[in-house]
Amino acid sequence: MVFQSSLKNCLQLSCILRTPKAGFRSSSGGLIIQSVSNDVYQNLAVEDWIHDHMNLENRQVLFLWRNSPAVVIGRHQNPWQECNLRLLRQKNIKLARRRSGGGTVYHDLGNINLTFFTTRKKYERMENLKLVVKALKALRPQLDVHVTDRYDILLDRQYKISGTAAKLGRTTAYHHCTLLCNADKFVLSSVLKSPYKGLKSNATPSVPASVKNLFEEDPSLTCEMLLDAIAEEYAIQHQIDHQITLINPADETVLPGINNKTKELQNWDWVYGKTPKFSVSTCFNIAYKDSVIDVKIDMDVKHGRIEGCNIDLPDQWLPLALCSELVKSLTGSKFCPNETTTLATTLLRVCPQDDDMHSRWNLLCENMIMLM
Repeated sequence: MVFQSSLKNCLQLSCILRTPKAGFRSSSGGLIIQSVSNDVYQNLAVEDWIHDHMNLENRQVLFLWRNSPAVVIGRHQNPWQECNLRLLRQKNIKLARRRSGGGTVYHDLGNINLTFFTTRKKYERMENLKLVVKALKALRPQLDVHVTDRYDILLDRQYKISGTAAKLGRTTAYHHCTLLCNADKFVLSSVLKSPYKGLKSNATPSVPASVKNLFEEDPSLTCEMLLDAIAEEYAIQHQIDHQITLINPADETVLPGINNKTKELQNWDWVYGKTPKFSVSTCFNIAYKDSVIDVKIDMDVKHGRIEGCNIDLPDQWLPLALCSELVKSLTGSKFCPNETTTLATTLLRVCPQDDDMHSRWNLLCENMIMLM
């Protein structure tokens, strides 16, 4: 594989990305790009940039990328419904919302990501997936891999090794898919399991599937071998040089405005605030001294913020005025443990100095935060 990474070649790449027909021998030219970054927000930003800025009328583009641990949800999904946000925070795993549809996936460096860019007229998911399968077969003929009608790639007729999502613009389109090579399946299964109870949402749900790593089937494989094989097959099919151009997703000289796109994808209002409206209706028990009380919580959440809230707990357990103040403070706030913790702490400071009441208050707030 031949790589390009010098400033001269970066500038040439910038010209290719923005100038129709530049650098190609025919009208059916293609380009293979690989990110030097493992940051999920930067790599998703590259997808957006190419989709928004590149003239694809006379070429197609394959974008290769890998991420450090991250969970990526579809544009219309609910993160509380799709994953264990508490575990993500504990493990310092990033959460990202992409601009395409589809289900939730776990990424780490044992996972390869492929994005196929074309005009909308030339968009064809099945052909892209067949290309990946052909590359795998060329590398290891004994692999039992095939594409399903749901646009997944299965290993041994039962294990999902690749899922698909897409974005169709007015004139351009992209299709991206994953390829499980050597991902941490224990972390994958743990973080993609929602612990939140009583959640009702019309958001697009993911469809669970049994998964398997390609390296379990053939330990002699490497991610680099797979990337090279896919790039080679892409080059053959599009009659272009077998050459990968390295790209830095933070380089404004090549991708003007890219850093703003990255910031947008990191923003709370995009990651959480774009969640379709949902509600939480649940009960929990609080054990305190010699008694156990039942608490019922009802909340409506819109744009990631609490639109309405009701807390039902036994009379006299906490002053009614204090609970009312909590409900008032929560309304309009982010459905977020950090913000709720700050609100609860602030309210507690203005309460009477009663140790017993403070203990009850902390137990209530701790349980509410667990809902988030």
